[in-house]
Amino acid sequence: MKKVILSAAILLGGLSTINAQAQEENTTPTEQVAPATEEYTEIKAEDVPTVVVEALKKSYPDAVLSKAYVNEKKEYKLEIAVKDQTATVFTDVDGNWLKK
Repeated sequence: MKKVILSAAILLGGLSTINAQAQEENTTPTEQVAPATEEYTEIKAEDVPTVVVEALKKSYPDAVLSKAYVNEKKEYKLEIAVKDQTATVFTDVDGNWLKK
């Protein structure tokens, strides 16, 4: 009886492996679309609107603006440094923080 159960288990295990391989071969690769990347253009720190600079000083008083970028939607990407840490934050033209 043990041999019959063991044989059935091996047979079923083998069939599931063959089935898994057959399914893997039958799948067709799907075209992966890269997420849309927003184009930011680097700007001078002096060109960042005063409202954005004030929002940065209010939220991150010790932050130093390293680089600034803007996109077509007038959203700003700011690279800042606070002590020994760096971060990238996003804001709109009115100084409202964006999550990206």
